[in-house]
Amino acid sequence: MKILMVLTSHDQLGNTDRKTGFWLEEFAAPYYVFQDSGVHVTLASPKGGQPPIDPKSDLPENQTPAMVRFKQDAEAQKALSRTFQLSDMKSEDFNAIFYPGGHGPMWDLADNPDSIALIESFYNSGKPVAAVCHGPAVLHRVMYKGAPIVKGKRVTGFTNGEEEAVDLTNVVPFLVEDELKRLGGLFEKAADWESFAIADGRLVTGQNPASSTAAAKALMELLVVSPRG
Repeated sequence: MKILMVLTSHDQLGNTDRKTGFWLEEFAAPYYVFQDSGVHVTLASPKGGQPPIDPKSDLPENQTPAMVRFKQDAEAQKALSRTFQLSDMKSEDFNAIFYPGGHGPMWDLADNPDSIALIESFYNSGKPVAAVCHGPAVLHRVMYKGAPIVKGKRVTGFTNGEEEAVDLTNVVPFLVEDELKRLGGLFEKAADWESFAIADGRLVTGQNPASSTAAAKALMELLVVSPRG
């Protein structure tokens, strides 16, 4: 079993002078869910190499067991420092694709032609697609059978309330919740910052960092039920 995880290469928080990137928990928690299930994980990003970690995600108050484990895992750190280039990835080499969030993907993955084509290729070949937090932003230009991939699907992602709470409503290119609704997605959510993940068919989405493990487990359940590749 093989899963491709796609991380952002973008480290600038819009027009502010602050740094962003991927949210460490949203990488670490799913990574170990997959690893502990015996899945081979491949990491990719638009630029390849070391993707930027959002500095806020690594603050003392945001530490989790998965992050602690990652910091003691030289192999995982090496893999992260050497991500493959997204443009070289092919859906036929994997069973599923997973997008961690952090604000970075809003800028370099949401409209990325390689990412869009790759997600469509996975989905068209009957393979699951999963994303957590700001990760579902990568779906906003993805089509399936002539309609947005999220149309008529139960989905979740970082909520308007959560974006407001971190004061970035006017910084991000679009609001994940509003955009998924605009595309015809049936948006659902739990209370802000609580774990919440949905699997609707082959599309898995998680609401926020706390939902990373739940989203990864939901993806694994789909793969156990109908393994492919």
